Amino acid sequence: MLNIVLFGPPGSGKGTQSEKIIEKYKLCHLSTGDILRGEIANKTELGIQANIIMSRGELVSDEIVIGMIKNKLEANKDAKGYIFDGFPRTVAQAEALDVVLNALNQEISCFISLEVEKDELIKRLVKRGEECGRTDDNLEVIENRIAVYHKQTAVVAKYYEKQGKSHPVEGMGSIEEIFERITAVIDK
Repeated sequence: MLNIVLFGPPGSGKGTQSEKIIEKYKLCHLSTGDILRGEIANKTELGIQANIIMSRGELVSDEIVIGMIKNKLEANKDAKGYIFDGFPRTVAQAEALDVVLNALNQEISCFISLEVEKDELIKRLVKRGEECGRTDDNLEVIENRIAVYHKQTAVVAKYYEKQGKSHPVEGMGSIEEIFERITAVIDK
């Protein structure tokens, strides 16, 4: 079973590369945002709890998010593996994910972190904001999102580094060049 955590700052190309990884390796995509919206739409017990919390403007707890991921893993037992997109975001989430996966006799195969220079991230995100009209892609918000990413995920990368699973990948260049670097890591 191939289980990949794909990480990178906003604008690093995670979405684009996730699609290519899913296509090549036939993995199940686990995006916490998508899972959360699905659980709410399906009015599951966890979805109802999450909706109540979110309606108050609060963040959904790790316990609820992990519960949703566990449900998704159990519902897709025949998958060849999973790509975790934007999760785990904290060491506590990484530890909880390990517990859930261990209970299913699985583990994270590799943690791939797309490394992109800050100036390039800003350029990509400003362009995306202009093309797609995303309100969170303005300079002030972009700089804060990048800072938060580095503050939060540095410790997650170290967590997987201690397990020998962390692989930084240069996220500069063409989509195909970056994908070749990622597949070289996965294929090992």
